[in-house]
Amino acid sequence: MFKKLRGRLGGFKGKLKRTMEEELEDVPEEKAKQESPAVKAAPTTTIPKSEPAAPSAPVAPITKRTRRESRAEKRAKGKKKPKPQKEKAVKQDLSAPEDAFTDSIMGRSLREKKLDELLDELELILLESDVALPVAEEIKKALKEELVGKKIKRGVSLDDFIEAALRSAVRKVLAVDPVDLDSYIKEHDKPVVLMFVGVNGTGKTTSIARIAYRYKKQGLSSVLAAGDTFRAGAIEQLGIHAERLGVKLIKHKAGSDPAAVAYDAVEHARARYKDIVLIDTAGRMQTNVNLMDEMKKIKRIAKPDMVVFVGDSLAGNDAVEQASKFDEAVGIDIAILTKIDADAKGGAALSIAYAVGKPIAFVGTGQGYEDLEVFDPDWMVDRLFA
Repeated sequence: MFKKLRGRLGGFKGKLKRTMEEELEDVPEEKAKQESPAVKAAPTTTIPKSEPAAPSAPVAPITKRTRRESRAEKRAKGKKKPKPQKEKAVKQDLSAPEDAFTDSIMGRSLREKKLDELLDELELILLESDVALPVAEEIKKALKEELVGKKIKRGVSLDDFIEAALRSAVRKVLAVDPVDLDSYIKEHDKPVVLMFVGVNGTGKTTSIARIAYRYKKQGLSSVLAAGDTFRAGAIEQLGIHAERLGVKLIKHKAGSDPAAVAYDAVEHARARYKDIVLIDTAGRMQTNVNLMDEMKKIKRIAKPDMVVFVGDSLAGNDAVEQASKFDEAVGIDIAILTKIDADAKGGAALSIAYAVGKPIAFVGTGQGYEDLEVFDPDWMVDRLFA
């Protein structure tokens, strides 16, 4: 998961560390001496003149062994003494970069000399990992704010500091107000109507089945609405999931009005006191105006409490563009990101929340009904820097 982006971020961290080691400015020695107290010299002792000198030790006879020893001593004197190793920085658990900063004159300050070049390289890494341009620029900006013009405490590990700074920059991008869908459904008036949108092949129908499975385990009942009346086999596919899960399916004939299907599903849920209505829709391409207008009609008739965008993390920047277009057309409230377990780049997961300003509620992490996890920004950050 996120293997490519994680590896390239690791290489960037190493290069940034080497540059920082060269560019960190230590406090001038004169200023350091001014702050440190003067050390008094120890008093010297003199031997009174009246004391007799100590008898000299007898001279040892020269032997073969002592000659060898003397030659070894001469060779040892000719050798250069090993340089004293620098004291290693103590590894610290930095929950945030500011934990490494200090106002003391004894801190090491950062210069901006080569940082811009490195940040341009970071932006290229992010773009090649399918991170949207506005998101890459925001991460770059946030990291620069973390690094420039600050003084780092002596003894702080640069490795730990750089990772904390990168984590903080990525977390800021993902810091969209989260939605606790579990609490929302439990506390909201019933039935809660969720309308699912997204293009074909993103795992939209499977995500609907996973949501129904999740809330059935929590004791809530669901009704599935087969609103994808255009795609051949879509009604049958949703019907198979409904049968496996033991939930009600509302369907019409292929080619019928999807808005009518959604309306019947909502009315059935109200009459039978069901908790949730999950409306499937056709996998409309976001550029098809007529089909997007049809989706607006479904929303107008069904009056969903939330519109859920389902995106394929492997689609990268395409998923970000799709989310933006669907948000413009019908307005999305939350997102589900599928196939994240197979995503080596990680760009879509970083980009969607920032691009549309809406939170990712769940991520699909496998093939089973249970493979749906609540999305947490720290979950994403931990996997990027594992």
